[in-house]
Amino acid sequence: MTTLIITLIIVLLLGGLFGGLLGFASVKLKVESDPIVDKVDAVLPQIQCGQCGYPGCKPYAEAVANGDLITKCIPGGQETVVKIADVLGVAVPETEFADPDPRPEIAFIDENMCIGCTKCIQACPVDAIIGTNKAMHTVIPDLCTGCGLCVPPCPTDCITMHKVESGIKDWNWQFEQHGRIHVVNLCDEK
Repeated sequence: MTTLIITLIIVLLLGGLFGGLLGFASVKLKVESDPIVDKVDAVLPQIQCGQCGYPGCKPYAEAVANGDLITKCIPGGQETVVKIADVLGVAVPETEFADPDPRPEIAFIDENMCIGCTKCIQACPVDAIIGTNKAMHTVIPDLCTGCGLCVPPCPTDCITMHKVESGIKDWNWQFEQHGRIHVVNLCDEK
């Protein structure tokens, strides 16, 4: 019994010692990040889609801070390019993004054509596609960022990108007209 207590005390002391050393090291060896990288990263859409050629928004922000093109963020579009140019203090370059329609897109899987190969699941950076091997797959619309990375690996071309229609989540609930709130009283209308 005493051996168990002594062993427990030694383990607790070692845990406390190593925890204290890690805490000290995290303060003493802290690496300061580049403020420009942090500002550029804050402007990016943070969907980690990889369409810019980098594995996520933070690596792309680091590349932009080191001189890479600021026009590679396709999901962010022209608005993001303008914001990055403002952060860097450079002129906004001329760009032509393929789709001027501001509505986001989500992936849609035609379940009749899906063969269950799981290639789309492997390509999705946000795990928005569910399904299993040799069974149909489907997209969870609330998780899909519209990056389109699932479309090229599909061998049956059953994945298409669809524009998101406005719904109750997108509704503008501001009823302000001419600087004052417009109140409708249904009891007075007869």
